[in-house]
Amino acid sequence: MSYDILSTLQERESTFSKGQKRIARYITEAYDKAAFMTANRLGKTVGVSESTVVRFAVDLGFDGYPSMQKAMQEMVLNRLTSVQRIEVANDRIGNQDVVSLVLRSDMEKIRQTEETVSREEFSAAVNAILKAKRVYILGVRSVEPLANFLGYYLNYMFNNVHVVSGFGAGEMFEKIVGVNSSDVVIAFSFPRYSSTTTKGAQYCRSAGATVIGITDSKLSPLGSNCDHVLVAKSDMVSLVDSLVAPLSIVNALIVAIAARKEKELSQTFANLERIWEEYDVYEKRVEG
Repeated sequence: MSYDILSTLQERESTFSKGQKRIARYITEAYDKAAFMTANRLGKTVGVSESTVVRFAVDLGFDGYPSMQKAMQEMVLNRLTSVQRIEVANDRIGNQDVVSLVLRSDMEKIRQTEETVSREEFSAAVNAILKAKRVYILGVRSVEPLANFLGYYLNYMFNNVHVVSGFGAGEMFEKIVGVNSSDVVIAFSFPRYSSTTTKGAQYCRSAGATVIGITDSKLSPLGSNCDHVLVAKSDMVSLVDSLVAPLSIVNALIVAIAARKEKELSQTFANLERIWEEYDVYEKRVEG
């Protein structure tokens, strides 16, 4: 559902039963915690049965509790402060094994991304990058490593790659002021969404550049300002933004582009191997 669930709860309050009012009150007052609770746990927290929670979700128009939970999570992820993130994460983890919890969550996000990302959008993005005169990569704050990683490999394939990261809005515009219709801009943004990246994407698109967004939704602030959107599922784990799935999309882009430039890359790396060997760039392999 696209509407704000808090507004719906307020509008429907007079129609709720006693148990439903307890659920609604808890969600309204502690939505940051409720969004990450199972139906069973939410029921125990407010003193109603799990089935009451499930019926409550259906009564609100959802096809079940998971759909309502997803709507709550989408609503709150961009609202959580760093302190709230820690509190929610600790509440979710409880006594569970942290390693297993995080790895399983990451694997699930990769699975969801495989099912979600549009192959047509992916192919269009690859074609646009291959045709571009210049490639700009925008990524600030926690997604800066993604921008740098992509830039590192694209620099082997293209002569005009610019990574724009770690800048404020003013400095970013100074770096992208010359963007035009022959350029491609690849931008990264995940909750909590950077307004700097969104503004940069808006400017580049208005200048005629093809903008490719790697974000968690077509409806995200960045997604709505892009020509092509590669949806990669992200998750919040305490202070850490899980960017495993977005990195997999970056890897896929690099592999697809490299396959299209195989002959050129073979020559480039043949030259590089000679240089690396001559100047001892890498440690020699130790046999035995």
